[in-house]
Amino acid sequence: MIHIEHLTKRYGDVTAINDLSFDVRAGVVTGFLGPNGSGKSTTMRVILGLDAPSKGTATINGKAYADLKSPLREVGALLDAKAVHPGRSARNHLLSLAASNKIKASRVDEVLEIVGLSGVAKKRAGDFSLGMGQRLGIAAAILGDPQILLFDEPVNGLDPEGIRWVRDLFRSLANEGRTVFVSSHLMSEMALTADHLVVIGRGHLITQGSVAELTANAKSTVYVRSSNPNGLADALRSKKFEVSANNEQSLSVIGATSDEVGELAHELGITILELTPERASLEEAFMELTADEVEYSGSPSTKKAVTA
Repeated sequence: MIHIEHLTKRYGDVTAINDLSFDVRAGVVTGFLGPNGSGKSTTMRVILGLDAPSKGTATINGKAYADLKSPLREVGALLDAKAVHPGRSARNHLLSLAASNKIKASRVDEVLEIVGLSGVAKKRAGDFSLGMGQRLGIAAAILGDPQILLFDEPVNGLDPEGIRWVRDLFRSLANEGRTVFVSSHLMSEMALTADHLVVIGRGHLITQGSVAELTANAKSTVYVRSSNPNGLADALRSKKFEVSANNEQSLSVIGATSDEVGELAHELGITILELTPERASLEEAFMELTADEVEYSGSPSTKKAVTA
């Protein structure tokens, strides 16, 4: 288990992590979510002893990473797929890591097979595509057969087949009772992969829970077709619901339940032709949760102001 308790990390006047506390349990895939600049990568670096905390603790099974006797056998991590000597072959890169932690050379060939790189084992890592580099990074993470695994954006550069393979790998690792901690910006993938989610913003904890729990608290949308969409829309807006017209008969209502829409239509004598609740997606829930925590934002407009 990974235990984060009142963790704070400052770089001069900048607070990257602010009194952060949560646990990453064994046997589940825990997704780590947050906008750019929220402190996800810094948190992982502190867990792995690459940065020292300003306050608080980050422990792995009750110990600091620096106190682990055989770190690769206890913790595997992929933080940067490019952190490989470009002149080394994939196999030699893994062999050097194995030798540093007294791992058998035969294990190198095993993990190359697992990640699908056996055919390019002698190829220079510097010639790898981004997706191949990600696979090599995953191979390094699982090399010591560790119980604790951390991955920062592990599916960058992977094609759909590769993304599905990573998802299945994480699920199998968790099913073996391992601790799997994954940071990602791909909400759709986290919705399919993670059992538990930790959401942070500007270095502090916003919320945590299952995908169902996070999306249940987000504003839902109700799709409705009726005999009098204009009258129903006016009545819904008077109740402070957000309403948009899809076509001549249908509306999308944000923030209302299907019961509320149906009861209001009944009171007005409006015939309902279709009433479908649409639960918020994880992406929608995430955007709602982190709306006030985004450090970098811009406008979707591509037009530029012209001054005379």
